[in-house]
Amino acid sequence: MPSITPCLWFDNQAEEAANFYISVFGSGQILGIERYVEGSPSGMPAGSVMTVSFELGGQRFTGLNGGPMFTFSEAVSFEIPCVDQAEVDHYWSRLTEGGEEGPCGWAKDKFGLSWQVVPNRLLELMKDPDRAKAQRATDAMMKMKKIDIAELERAADAS
Repeated sequence: MPSITPCLWFDNQAEEAANFYISVFGSGQILGIERYVEGSPSGMPAGSVMTVSFELGGQRFTGLNGGPMFTFSEAVSFEIPCVDQAEVDHYWSRLTEGGEEGPCGWAKDKFGLSWQVVPNRLLELMKDPDRAKAQRATDAMMKMKKIDIAELERAADAS
């Protein structure tokens, strides 16, 4: 099977976004930049960035500067599995800088791209064989923006 590379459509911020994501995740790199040529049917200025190929944690992405006609929506998001509260806090604070907090661990970054910042512990609690405990954890998560692991555990253990 060929590898799948998500292509993210930006107005004109693909290079800025790629550098931002690399700084947020701490592991990644720009793999290549292609520029628009004179007379491009897109109407974008010659020499301006057309695409940025980049990698985050081994996953390739393409950022495309295609103009303002398409924007991101919550219909597509990227999930970030987090091992602990420190990771949740890091990704949440960085991705909401200039963006916005959403419900249930969803955040929208300053480019409008949606992310789900999900602690592994939440998924463990939601799969607990004690269905009442799992439901209490789920109910607690539904009231949160950024997920608070300690609060999830308190809610799950309440009887």
